[in-house]
Amino acid sequence: MFLRKSGIGAVVAALLASTPAFAQIKDYQLGFQAPASEIMDRIESFHTELVWIIVAVCLFVLALLVWIVVRYRAGANPVPSKVHHNTLLEVAWTLIPVIILVIIAIPSFKLLYFEAVIPPNPDVHIKTIGKQWFWTYEYPGANAGFTYDSLGLSDADAAKAGKPRLLGVDNPLYVPVNKVIEIETAGADVIHSFALPQMGVKMDAVPGRLNHTWFKADKTGVFYGQCSELCGARHAYMPIELHVVSDAEYAAWLADSKKKFAALDVPAPRLAAK
Repeated sequence: MFLRKSGIGAVVAALLASTPAFAQIKDYQLGFQAPASEIMDRIESFHTELVWIIVAVCLFVLALLVWIVVRYRAGANPVPSKVHHNTLLEVAWTLIPVIILVIIAIPSFKLLYFEAVIPPNPDVHIKTIGKQWFWTYEYPGANAGFTYDSLGLSDADAAKAGKPRLLGVDNPLYVPVNKVIEIETAGADVIHSFALPQMGVKMDAVPGRLNHTWFKADKTGVFYGQCSELCGARHAYMPIELHVVSDAEYAAWLADSKKKFAALDVPAPRLAAK
């Protein structure tokens, strides 16, 4: 669920506006949160194009309605027209929507392809496992090899830590800036969804299935997301807290985490048959 400044989201955001960690959402914000990756930049640009297309179509239809109401009102046409059809008009109102849909489809397919194709040799691979109701992260590889749980903080603990209510966690996710991050999602019990709005990431975590997505953060900072698939009674209490840091800070966090968190079990390689 992506927080916006509308409806209930407006009330929540207003309560959190004074929290420095939640500075990405602004008072009276109407659009998306500030993008922090190329993927989200493209999503926002495509969204803007769609808005202008929708506005143009709505204004055109409104103009037609006003013209028809005025031109063909009873006072101006005491004798009703008996025209049954107009071939040119029927061809036009079929072709024009098709052209509009093609104009929308081309950039849409390009964006979907850009999101779906993970760049070769990603810098960091992270497995995120959705559980009722928290996230488990796995950092495989020779330089990592650990796993840990990430649970949402209580209101009191979030206030003490200076984190936003319902979004702060005890063990955040860490990634280096300007590096390709591959995210592998899975569900341990029911379907969850790993969503980071400012990174343009939203991928279902399905039991018995591995899904893949990616992002490349272009700025450091703290970013928040949530499970965006209704997964049970505490669906609203499994947030995602992402820290994008420098390479040096990331290396230090890896070294500390290998001592702090449980080692990741790696299956032993199979012996070649003799």
